[in-house]
Amino acid sequence: MEKILDTAKSWLTDFFDPAVKEEIQHLIDNDTEELKDRFYKNMEFGTGGMRGVMGVGTNRINKYTLGKSTQGLSNYLKKAYSNEEIKVVIAYDCRHNSDTLARTVAEVFSANGISVYLFSELRTTPELSFAVRHLNCHAGIVLTASHNPPEYNGYKVYWTDGGQIVPPQDGEIIAEINSLSFEDINFKASDSLIKVIDKEVDEAFFEASVKNGSVNAKGKNDFKIVFTSLHGTSITAIPEVLKRAGYENVTIIEEQAKPDGSFPTVKSPNPEEPEALSMAIKKAEEIGADMVVGTDPDSDRLGIAVRNLDGRMQIVNGNQAMVMMTKFLLENRKKEGFRGNEFTATTIVSTPMVKAMADAYGVEYKTSLTGFKWIGKMIKDFPESEFLGGGEESFGYMVGDFVRDKDAVTSTLLACEIAAQAKANGSSFYKDLIDCYVDYGFYKEHLISITKKGMSGAEEIKQMLKDFKENPVDSVAGSKVKWIEDYNTSISKNVITGEEKTIDIPKSNVLIYETEDGTRIAARPSGTEPKVKFYISTNTELDKAANFKEVSAQLDAKIQSIISELNLG
Repeated sequence: MEKILDTAKSWLTDFFDPAVKEEIQHLIDNDTEELKDRFYKNMEFGTGGMRGVMGVGTNRINKYTLGKSTQGLSNYLKKAYSNEEIKVVIAYDCRHNSDTLARTVAEVFSANGISVYLFSELRTTPELSFAVRHLNCHAGIVLTASHNPPEYNGYKVYWTDGGQIVPPQDGEIIAEINSLSFEDINFKASDSLIKVIDKEVDEAFFEASVKNGSVNAKGKNDFKIVFTSLHGTSITAIPEVLKRAGYENVTIIEEQAKPDGSFPTVKSPNPEEPEALSMAIKKAEEIGADMVVGTDPDSDRLGIAVRNLDGRMQIVNGNQAMVMMTKFLLENRKKEGFRGNEFTATTIVSTPMVKAMADAYGVEYKTSLTGFKWIGKMIKDFPESEFLGGGEESFGYMVGDFVRDKDAVTSTLLACEIAAQAKANGSSFYKDLIDCYVDYGFYKEHLISITKKGMSGAEEIKQMLKDFKENPVDSVAGSKVKWIEDYNTSISKNVITGEEKTIDIPKSNVLIYETEDGTRIAARPSGTEPKVKFYISTNTELDKAANFKEVSAQLDAKIQSIISELNLG
């Protein structure tokens, strides 16, 4: 506690604002537990940036923690591009303080002689990724905490290719930041280096989104969409992109259209949570809409609901949406003619069904750690190859490579194209998904997410993963465990034969069991939240669409038995 107190008192110097000092003194005098939580560690600049609760302290998002990161990034950019005029672009989302924090970040860059393009108002994360290359910038920043609760904010860093920072830049930038003290931050802005941007970049982004997401699908006039931005940034882009692509029957949920960092109409602004889309689904049932689309606050994730076999709106999960988008892109390229250099990609905890499809089309399939920065890195590492599209189970997808992060704007358009074309053909999005299960195997996934907050929570998560690794199971749902993939050691071991393979992916705290029947159980801590996640993937054959409900129920029962068997319930 003494060390924590010393750290807190270091924020009582004249370098810090009077209001900051007053709040810290109040905590020192009156609230030891809160003081401890705010100062027991530094807000870490991780491999993609920072995300955390806003407030005063070293373990909070504020002008000083963001300022220090920006100062370190400025120093790194000046070393890496010593003979160039350095340019960065900054965007921000709907969260409380995002606009003022974005301005602070811009001022620190400018104080270091770096030219800044700053969006005039909130914009989507995919537009920021696009803007980095469109404006020939060396880096980009977006102030966002994605789908986290209202008290959170964050800071994501993009590199010259428009993708998030990856090795070796991430480690080098972290080292630069960690070498600084707060007093090293230069807050003396050079306003002449800050240029406000908006419509010109918007126009270019909208045009690129329509070009990449539209395939001139039939049936648009007869296709009804309900859209909700869940109080986030996508209201600035998705309605316009849909309109330009020819969709006129779009109903916007007005109660959720106004950007608001408190997210007053939802428990969580996360389209992975069914409750987030409830208002839009209710409207869709009222007006007989064909599809619901909802996006998270920075518009990189999208949730989709479509009509199921019983004619009711049903949410499709991230794996299902990814399967349909990838299938559509593969099929369209097949019609155009494969060039032999295409690839699609997903992550190690996403559905194996994408690989089954890619193999069937003879297209290369690549896999990465969780996080779109790794998919973006693939595009950079293999310039001779063409990225068709790819995604991850957590409701993110990227179409082509004009954006180098998950992109709910273009993915929304693509999903609408798929569904409109299916309806025009006398089918539906949902029926076409079932046909995919017949063709490539019926894969069904389930996610268990366990939240553990605070210092003790971090230790609990660490222990759970340790137990999962040190006490391996022999079988899962009656099928023998065949492979154990340990991404910490980069070893994949066949526990039946003893064969070992090297995993050619960067090390990460992930462990995956795979059984003889293809069932997969993956465990990993969340990189952005105090959670540990368990991913379950099962599969079987579906001989014909008519048996879908029966086989689906069988897989559901298998998943529930696995949850019970592994004590994850």
